[in-house]
Amino acid sequence: MHNGAIRMVESGVAAPANIDRAIKTAYGHAMGPLEWLDLVGLDTQQRLCRTFHEITNDPELACPKLVHVMVAAGWLGKKTGRGFYDYADTKTFGA
Repeated sequence: MHNGAIRMVESGVAAPANIDRAIKTAYGHAMGPLEWLDLVGLDTQQRLCRTFHEITNDPELACPKLVHVMVAAGWLGKKTGRGFYDYADTKTFGA
């Protein structure tokens, strides 16, 4: 689900907030896939994709290019203040 959501953003199908809202509404999840990725970190997603793709060789599990671009830019999610969402005004971990 996460890579699918990333690919939707990457291809311009929908904005992150719209994707997350749709998933939360349709499935009753407390958090959308892109919100979750910002929480755990895009660098973590990149490593997970690499590992799962190497094991399965499933093209759906290959890391989307957008993740590589975001990680290279330092946009790792909440821990850096920017990911699919902007957290510049959010104080986390007692900061």
